[in-house]
Amino acid sequence: MATLRISTDRDELDVDLIHGFLSQEAYWSRGIPRTTLERAIAGSLCFGGYLEGAGQVAFARVTTDGATFAYLADVFVLPSQRGRGFGKRLMDAVMVHPQLQGLRRFMLATGDAHGLYAHYGFTAPSRPQTLMEILRPDIYPSAMAAS
Repeated sequence: MATLRISTDRDELDVDLIHGFLSQEAYWSRGIPRTTLERAIAGSLCFGGYLEGAGQVAFARVTTDGATFAYLADVFVLPSQRGRGFGKRLMDAVMVHPQLQGLRRFMLATGDAHGLYAHYGFTAPSRPQTLMEILRPDIYPSAMAAS
């Protein structure tokens, strides 16, 4: 079984691969401009998953103040590498990272991976009536059309 190496070194990230997946395959970020992704990476704690001989095959990023709050986003394993436990391995690394300990609130949004995240203690909001959002689901395609 191949061993997934996890790194938080931004210099190791394959931004072309990440952008390709997020802009073309991910339902939550289709059409994201590369400059937007680069800003997101610069402002986040990023986790890259790497296989010897295959390069980067997984990614996750966390936006956090490192003390009270974190938001997990853009988690993926390349389709060709799924079913090998790499998503769990990536999440294991996220959950034990020193900057993400003792947080009051750790959030995420998912349309299809509730089972994975439930294993790590994520649940539906206990008081959804206290949460608010500004949601612009078509912001990336609209930005691309305006350019």
